[in-house]
Amino acid sequence: MARILSAFAIGLLFGFGLLASQMANPAKVLAFLDVFGAWDPSLAFVMGGAVIVSSLGYLAARRLGHAVLAPKLDIPSRRDIDPRLVAGAALFGLGWGLVGICPGPALTLLSILPREASIFVASMLVGMALFRLVPQSGVASTLREADA
Repeated sequence: MARILSAFAIGLLFGFGLLASQMANPAKVLAFLDVFGAWDPSLAFVMGGAVIVSSLGYLAARRLGHAVLAPKLDIPSRRDIDPRLVAGAALFGLGWGLVGICPGPALTLLSILPREASIFVASMLVGMALFRLVPQSGVASTLREADA
């Protein structure tokens, strides 16, 4: 029960943070991505703050040496950059740049812009379903095994 409540509280805090920082505002995000036009650098400070907080969290987790609310501390160890990672990042960036929405804020946007966010979330779910159709090799099979 503690894991569920902590996940809910963290998700709620994350959602409020997305709204307060305007990371869930597609116009603000698109202005941040428009580096050759009317560029708005304010979201860089939001991202920088997120990197600092995340880094401190990883540092604390490593020093503690065990998970607090999970059976195992699972910190990613892979550091290599392969073509699948580059392709996935490019697709993510392309989608983010076209509409100014990424998956986390899309769920937050369901309460503010239900029509636009619903279209985006539905498309995201279709993409996730299509991923399941990819032949089981490499990253796809690893992710499928993790879901099992």
